[in-house]
Amino acid sequence: MAILAPPYRPSSPGFPPVDSSRRDDDSAIAVTLRHAPLAFLLRFSAPVLEIDGQGVPAYWGRVVQSVTLGEHHVHVHVPCVAPSRIGSADTTVVAVPGRTVELEYRAPMLSFLRGALGVPPQRYPGAAAATVLLLLTATLAVCACVGLFLTG
Repeated sequence: MAILAPPYRPSSPGFPPVDSSRRDDDSAIAVTLRHAPLAFLLRFSAPVLEIDGQGVPAYWGRVVQSVTLGEHHVHVHVPCVAPSRIGSADTTVVAVPGRTVELEYRAPMLSFLRGALGVPPQRYPGAAAATVLLLLTATLAVCACVGLFLTG
């Protein structure tokens, strides 16, 4: 499914205005790359962003790339050692004249899940499962400390 650039609506928040610094026939794709605060170790690994199979220099934050008009395939993942890729995500967008297609990528909270890539806002994949695992671990740690205190 292709995502079209939203039309300019000056009264609606969230719709960016036409970028007057570009010519009328130019367009761009902007991808905001994010990871959850609890997944802070991802900060040490730069995400991989590809548009139509060509690598684009990427970092955590907003990356804007000028593209030709028409349909484009966007792919994002985070390189890693154990699984070679974390959070692979793909989408297809249609670039129209004078517009910037806004996308958001969210890295997953658990390394074996796919990432979320699409029109903002996106949710962190695996957030509920990661929260349950964190609460379970904290509960077990508290029980272990209480057990050691009572037996000692």
